[in-house]
Amino acid sequence: MKQKAVIMDENAMKRAVARITYEILERNKGANTLCIIGVLSRGVHLANRIAKKIFELENVEVNVGALDITPYRDDEKNTTESDKTDIKFDIKDKDVVIVDDVIYTGRSTRAALDALIERGRPKSIQLAVLIDRGHRELPMRPDYVGKNVPTSRDETVKVMVKEVDGEDNVAIYDMT
Repeated sequence: MKQKAVIMDENAMKRAVARITYEILERNKGANTLCIIGVLSRGVHLANRIAKKIFELENVEVNVGALDITPYRDDEKNTTESDKTDIKFDIKDKDVVIVDDVIYTGRSTRAALDALIERGRPKSIQLAVLIDRGHRELPMRPDYVGKNVPTSRDETVKVMVKEVDGEDNVAIYDMT
């Protein structure tokens, strides 16, 4: 796997998270009914950043959870049978924002919807992604996008976050 280009550095990621946060607040008319759920693993860190930014802007602490979609995937069978989801609040009648690092085919989003609906019936479900790389196989469209990055199917997008990788950036890699 060969790195082709860094498409977002730390500052670009901060700006994208801030923009997504403003859009979430505008669409939902504030943060009073919001909860944010990140898809394991990097989506959780992005969700925490959005929640922190909401607190800075609105002085409202929103609930943040972590969603493990592994048991709900249709392309990878989970043999461990352990669900690492960590949602310690009721999502009933809430405006839930699912946060993921990259949307590609839409299959992870479908799995996230299945996993979330199993836990309750929210008022609404919205999707925020840092990177939208296209190539949908399912009819999924994010509500909030940090950056649209047209890619080929021979490429992959890797999001790195300080909490996991020690640095913040997004890069495109050639898989051939």
